[in-house]
Amino acid sequence: MRRAAIERKTNETDIKLSFNIDGEGETELKTGVPFLEHMLDLFTKHGHFDLMVDAKGDIEIDYHHTVEDIAICLGQAFREALGDKKGIKRYSSVFVPMDEALGQVIVDISNRPHLEYRAQFPSTNVGNFPVELFHEFFWKLALEARITLHIIVHYGHNTHHMIEAVFKALGRALDEATAIDPRVKGVPSTKGML
Repeated sequence: MRRAAIERKTNETDIKLSFNIDGEGETELKTGVPFLEHMLDLFTKHGHFDLMVDAKGDIEIDYHHTVEDIAICLGQAFREALGDKKGIKRYSSVFVPMDEALGQVIVDISNRPHLEYRAQFPSTNVGNFPVELFHEFFWKLALEARITLHIIVHYGHNTHHMIEAVFKALGRALDEATAIDPRVKGVPSTKGML
């Protein structure tokens, strides 16, 4: 089983996170940030991962530090769980519709962190969650996981639906990119390493 556990404690957050690539879609989420929990639950279910997050943060100030640090921990756990990357498919491109919205996530498990984020949302908040924090989340995830991550929201008019399409697509894309392909000998790179 490809799994890892990360702990991160700062003056702003205290996070314990475990991640299993070869899971069953099980979540245990305690973050104090309900909309992020909803999105992480979708990500986990659609990626067939297992994810446990116990996060205490300074959410009385705002959600920024908690969201950012969860992404850091998730990226680190993903990278550690993936191990030597031998036999993985490496690439994936997934479209997910959510009612009127269409999201796309393209992934390269490249060891070259990069985020392209092409998303314009009709509202700045979903409930009391600031939508701008998702850019921070995805950038820190890509950076710490050391993946190339392209996120495109093609269209939509309901911000919740648009973000939901992205998280479902992210789960499915990472599931596909981390899948073992028996035809791949070693790592899928002419360099001989990722």
